[in-house]
Amino acid sequence: MKSAKTCQKLTAPVSWRDMPWGNYFSAALTQNLQPYLGKLYGFHMLKLGSLSAEINTENCAISHQVNVGPEGEEMQVIARLDQLPFESRSVDACLLVHTLAWSQDPHRVLREVDRVLIDDGWMVISGFNPFSLLGISKLVPWVGRKAPWSGRMFSQMRLLDWLSLLNYEVVYRTRFQVLPWHREGGKLISAHLPALGCLNIVLARKRTLPLTPGKAKKPLGQPQLRPAVNATRQLRESSDQDSGR
Repeated sequence: MKSAKTCQKLTAPVSWRDMPWGNYFSAALTQNLQPYLGKLYGFHMLKLGSLSAEINTENCAISHQVNVGPEGEEMQVIARLDQLPFESRSVDACLLVHTLAWSQDPHRVLREVDRVLIDDGWMVISGFNPFSLLGISKLVPWVGRKAPWSGRMFSQMRLLDWLSLLNYEVVYRTRFQVLPWHREGGKLISAHLPALGCLNIVLARKRTLPLTPGKAKKPLGQPQLRPAVNATRQLRESSDQDSGR
């Protein structure tokens, strides 16, 4: 698997207002997340990063929600996202809204989130689609210096690969907002060509058992029974000889 770690210093925007069409992105993400936030349950949820903190999650059944990030007025816990100050298996759900886009080592962030999540816990990830109009415009040299183009754009298939290695079951995934400069993202074109949506969401659940069952291995040192070849025929011949005497 190709490493996603980079030496480039990435500065995440403090708010959705700090990028073009940021309010449109925030509204679209909030709307598309609502049907699935109600399915999350538990006691504690972490909203990682400033952009996650601004997403409305009032409809989530998890009442205790904590904003975590390295900086920002909305943060309730100041911490690095790859070194979370929480015990292992103590959190029920984690929301990573474009958190990986400005992470120098997204693999490390995902492993840290996996550490604090309980068994069967939930991970919700969103990001920018590199195969969209927004992603293609990133190739323009002078554009990539500011958000959202300054962030990293990972394909949804690459995210699925990372989650599979961590043994997560993908419950739901989608793409939307084909036209980034449009408030509603272009409803008609988004309905017919969702693969071109500039925003994507992946909802995954942590599994403790392998998703693909392997072959059962025989325990070492266990005695094996030898097959009785022609045992029935030999017993019958012995009985016939005894009766003829």
